[in-house]
Amino acid sequence: MKDKAVAKKKHEPLFHVVKRDDLAWWQVWLIRGFTIVLGVLLVIFFSMMITGKSFDKTFDIMFRGVFGRLMKGSTTMLWKYLQEIAILLSLALALTPAFKMKFWNCGAEGQALMGGLASIMCMIELGDRLSYPVLICVIAITSILAGAIWGLIPAIFKALFGTNETLFTLMMNYIATQIIAYYVYIKGGGSNVINPVEAGNFPKVGNNDYFVNIVVVAAITLIMYIYLRSSKQGYEISVVGESQNTARYIGINVKKVIIRTMVISGALCGVTGMLLVAGKDHSINVNSVGGQGFTAILISWLGQFNPFIMAIMTAIVVFLRIGVAKVADTALLNSSFSEIMVGLVILMLVGCEFFVRYSIKFKRKKEAKA
Repeated sequence: MKDKAVAKKKHEPLFHVVKRDDLAWWQVWLIRGFTIVLGVLLVIFFSMMITGKSFDKTFDIMFRGVFGRLMKGSTTMLWKYLQEIAILLSLALALTPAFKMKFWNCGAEGQALMGGLASIMCMIELGDRLSYPVLICVIAITSILAGAIWGLIPAIFKALFGTNETLFTLMMNYIATQIIAYYVYIKGGGSNVINPVEAGNFPKVGNNDYFVNIVVVAAITLIMYIYLRSSKQGYEISVVGESQNTARYIGINVKKVIIRTMVISGALCGVTGMLLVAGKDHSINVNSVGGQGFTAILISWLGQFNPFIMAIMTAIVVFLRIGVAKVADTALLNSSFSEIMVGLVILMLVGCEFFVRYSIKFKRKKEAKA
């Protein structure tokens, strides 16, 4: 028996990962804040190395790339910055209910594209037949329905047949992309381009094209916070995410929650498609969402499913993306440089989350010698 105990000790791993529960909330956010600052400084450092510019000059280029001549009273670039935040945040908000339920919805791209497709079809086909207020209402309703239906399909298969939602929603992205490509080819007369449509565009507020988009996403952020924290459905989402067996035990209809939550998630992605088409581009193509659906997954996860924290994370990511793109443009670098730098910061944040939640325990010296 003694020999077996010694052999067991010898075969024990040098270290093991243990869930951490000894950090106060302020310590957690202090670590996260430090990681963000360190990530931004690393981005500036790498930009300095490649461009050969000083710290002050590099940061100035990034600041002007995001905010333009804000100090001189020009707010054009600021509104564009807020618009980019709004689009990415709206996708992250759309994914949050599903992710909190541990339904890994990777189909935000396709759901947003289908919402955008519904918008552009209404703008083209009904633009000269309906009054402006009615047209806007029709665009909103059809976009929400299109996104909801695209989210409903994988939810039904998951709830009834237990299919893998990650693969299913990813494949739905490819289907949506091909549908958009076909529609653009038909309406573009073979040119693969649909010229900007004037009918059905969101109204300007002053000189600002993006005010409606920003207000809509701000409202969704507040509503989503209340929905997840204070509503019965938000509670059911949390319970299903923790344990489906527990949810069934206390009388929650798990299949119903899965389907309902994915309808909400898809509908919100459809709203994003509407914002992109009616509020920004006034057209559509296969790159309208531009891969932001996958970035939104990280935003939702890093924001701990808290809409207000997600808004902060989105602002940081968009600032880095636009700012570093401006640095790359100034130095005649490849546009991928911006994505690489943003990926570096996100990777650091992911690593930070691991060490915030878990600690590494090494074997004691006496055990190691045994």
